[in-house]
Amino acid sequence: MNDTPVPMFSDLDATLHNARRLVEQGQADLAGRSYARVLEFAPENTEALNYLGLQALAAQQTDQAIDFLVHAAALEPANPQLQSNLGLAYLSASRYTAAASVFERTLQVKPKFFVARLHYAHALEQLGRDHAALVNYFTAISQAQAKGRWMSDATTAPILRDLVKYAMRYVDAGRKQLFDAVLTPLRERYGEAAMIRAQRCLDMYLGEVPIVYPDARQRPNFLYFPDLPTSTYFARDLFPWYPALEAQMQTIREELFAVLGDKSGLEPFLKFDSPADVPRYLAGGEQGAPTWDAFFFYRHGVRNDENCARCPRTSAILDALPLVRIPEHAPEVCFSVLTPGTHILKHRGVTNTRLVTHLPLVVPADCAISVGGELHAWQEGRCVTFDDTFEHEAWNRSEQTRVVMLLDTWNPHLSSPECEAVTALVEAIGDFNRECGLETV
Repeated sequence: MNDTPVPMFSDLDATLHNARRLVEQGQADLAGRSYARVLEFAPENTEALNYLGLQALAAQQTDQAIDFLVHAAALEPANPQLQSNLGLAYLSASRYTAAASVFERTLQVKPKFFVARLHYAHALEQLGRDHAALVNYFTAISQAQAKGRWMSDATTAPILRDLVKYAMRYVDAGRKQLFDAVLTPLRERYGEAAMIRAQRCLDMYLGEVPIVYPDARQRPNFLYFPDLPTSTYFARDLFPWYPALEAQMQTIREELFAVLGDKSGLEPFLKFDSPADVPRYLAGGEQGAPTWDAFFFYRHGVRNDENCARCPRTSAILDALPLVRIPEHAPEVCFSVLTPGTHILKHRGVTNTRLVTHLPLVVPADCAISVGGELHAWQEGRCVTFDDTFEHEAWNRSEQTRVVMLLDTWNPHLSSPECEAVTALVEAIGDFNRECGLETV
């Protein structure tokens, strides 16, 4: 008979194996006993500490749960699941400051851990930090739904359903209050009647009333403003500044040609994460790979001072135009450069509150744009304005480069107070989305 003692780690391995087997069999109490035995062999085994902590938490033994989970989290501070479990224990004990601190550390390690963020928002709410709670509830829901979760009861873990539904109600009420407050000073200044359409616009954005489009071809990606006359292309007489801009066409062309001769400052109009994304937006012809470049005077509302300095006369002309001006959002103004063979595939714009105007500068034969299925052939020096919330596409089937000046202007059917309302709403929505780590438009 061999009296050599069995090494301690063999007992540990066997006990761990047994504990895991009991967990798989659903024998929680026996598994807990095995994990307790594991800690006799290895007091710093985080698997056992975590299991026993969660078991104590389920039994509402919060102090014991915290003891186990504090120990486990201290051993693996970079383990977001252990940190989150500790946060849950603090929540259960109504220790909201400690819970918020733990969840904050967890999210620094794993920012898209949406379940932890949901609980973080709950802790913040209990601490009276209502806006921070709103931001984190909304971010958690957005992150989860981006993964196909929390779309319904079937896609939500049963243990989370009540809290997720509560978070959604909290977000609905909080966003409405936040954005509605933006319109309050405008109602006081201009009267309730002046803000009726703007209020309906907000209600539609928040999903409180359904959107009914007068033309089925129209589908804004972001913000729909109701009760505006609907058309793909807009009549020239709605834009009294057309003649002054068209009269400066030769001046603008001279500065364009200097840009094309140098090419510095030109950049892709669309930025792609991967070359594989290009075919979703651009197609090429026999002439080669598709290229849609731009020389930006304004990009997402931010002035490009260097480019404006290179084209000072064009910049001065632009300064005199009634462009949409919403900080960090609009206008978009550029020389839009389409190389031979390039086809901009069908797509839609973000809102019918602003329109896109083209001043065609260099237009070879066989170049055109289609908006809502209605074809328009550019004419050099003659402006055209269209609603890009209609599906639209453009192409250059010639052997030469096509260039238009592209710029954003207000929909002429909006009143001045309504333009102020849209500006305030877009800024407020953009600021909130930025806080939530979401893309702005």
